[in-house]
Amino acid sequence: MEKINHDSYHAILQISSDAVITINEKSEVTIFNHAAEKITGIKGADVIGTSLPETFPVPALKQMLQTVMQTGVPEFNKQLQIGDFTVVAGCIPLKNQPGKITGAAAIMCDITGIKNLEQQVAELRETRSLLEAILHATDDAITVVNEEGNGILINPAYTKITGLTEEDVLHKPASVAVTEGESMHLKVLKTRQQVRGVRLKMGPAKKEVVVNVAPVIVDGKLRGSVGVIHDITEIIQLSEELANARKLIRHLQAKYTFDDIIGESEPLQAAIAQAQHASDTPATVLLRGESGTGKELFAHAIHNASGRSKGPFIRVNCVAIVESLLESELFGYEEGAFTGAVRGGKKGYFEEANGGTIFLDEIGDINLALQAKLLRVLQEKEIIRVGGTRPIPVNVRVIAATNANLEQRISEGTFREDLYYRLNVVPIFVPPLRVRKDDIPLLSAFLCKKLQQEYKRKVIKISPAVFRLLMNYDWPGNVRELENVLGRAMIQMDKNEEIILPRHLPENLTEQRKKTGINAENYLAKPALEDNPAGSLSKILDLTEKNILMETLQQTKGNKTKAARLLGIAVRSLYYKLEKHGLA
Repeated sequence: MEKINHDSYHAILQISSDAVITINEKSEVTIFNHAAEKITGIKGADVIGTSLPETFPVPALKQMLQTVMQTGVPEFNKQLQIGDFTVVAGCIPLKNQPGKITGAAAIMCDITGIKNLEQQVAELRETRSLLEAILHATDDAITVVNEEGNGILINPAYTKITGLTEEDVLHKPASVAVTEGESMHLKVLKTRQQVRGVRLKMGPAKKEVVVNVAPVIVDGKLRGSVGVIHDITEIIQLSEELANARKLIRHLQAKYTFDDIIGESEPLQAAIAQAQHASDTPATVLLRGESGTGKELFAHAIHNASGRSKGPFIRVNCVAIVESLLESELFGYEEGAFTGAVRGGKKGYFEEANGGTIFLDEIGDINLALQAKLLRVLQEKEIIRVGGTRPIPVNVRVIAATNANLEQRISEGTFREDLYYRLNVVPIFVPPLRVRKDDIPLLSAFLCKKLQQEYKRKVIKISPAVFRLLMNYDWPGNVRELENVLGRAMIQMDKNEEIILPRHLPENLTEQRKKTGINAENYLAKPALEDNPAGSLSKILDLTEKNILMETLQQTKGNKTKAARLLGIAVRSLYYKLEKHGLA
């Protein structure tokens, strides 16, 4: 075999990717190839024929060459760091034919790329571990498909929510998981656009879920899509519980009784007596009176005093519900009755009130078509749901209320006369505040106690001048307006004030003072009230009422009929009050 000459060896070493360095027995460098130059940063021409310099960047390699040459014992697989290079070095002794050591050779293999790959692999493993932890920790189902729409990954929550295992979905089209609806994975792969908040049913149990799906694009190429699936079963249950809670709120065991209706005036007591008698019967009651007089309080009280007090009490404000929806709200509807109807249909207020009472406020404002259907309920004791044909019997006591003039509306043709007579079985007129002004002190005491907690004010006195203004006002808004006036007065008070004065009242009442010629300031100086630092509000009100009576009688020169007219109360009530305060 032809021997390879020295030049050939040298050429082979120069093209080798491994660094080769050799020294002779004098420790002089004899070979320093291109790979060695690249790794060490030293030119071969600068070191060949000389000893390795003291500044040689790899002292460990220099030491290893010298040691191996001296001992004749080779060293292998020693990892060294040379600048940015990571190498694995080996060193062997060089011997001549007789076996004498004539030098040493070192070979360095650059493993920098391999080390970088190892680092990348380690980072990938760490990232994978982190992702797996996230996938296993989340309660939301996660599913990934490839660009062909076949499943390639799911997490444990996916199986828990949908009931589908890896065997059911991996390497299979994404559509196999969808029971009702369109696969969002396939839609996203087609459009390359994400979708959010889509409701679907998935798995054999048809679990209701909401899905968000986004495309996976790498270097501009679509590689698949990832979906996050949220189980909304609990949300649906909570929604049902909320609906039930709202239903209970509507049922509100009526809050008020007859004890909550404040006033001792004859008109009010007459209305209360009439309502108490009606409570003992199942008859339909029609509460009539102006807005703000307290008709709803009467409805609550009648229900609570009746044999139906343990049953539901449903309140319906007929003008607060959109006219097109009022029929379905009152009588319910069947499934598919109209667009948006819930599955299975829905009970109406009359069905919910079964065994109890339904209070229909503002009854005079419903349309004629609905009046006819309400008449049927009152006559036949049954309802028919919207979209249905089957009559449903209901056992409901009806209390209606209105501030409208029904007789006038009958003559105008906007209210059915037959419905009027069905509703008007027990008519009760709730008197306006202007005809029972002698209840103003009691009402004011009650309302002040209620409002001072709300407005964080401590009201221990109402000045006589304020009471005189209240007594001389006509109260078009009735008790509701009185509450509003007292609330506004408290807002105008400073936190350290405890007496409601005329300057705290709204302008419309102070203007009334000017019209009636009342000198309110005179009342501010009355010692009967101002000098009473203690005492209950009721005592203060008694003193105030006595002062007002005395001042009024003085103004009318003892004319009781004129005084009663000026105070806006009946003469009989005036005599009662004069006797009560020892002024008769």
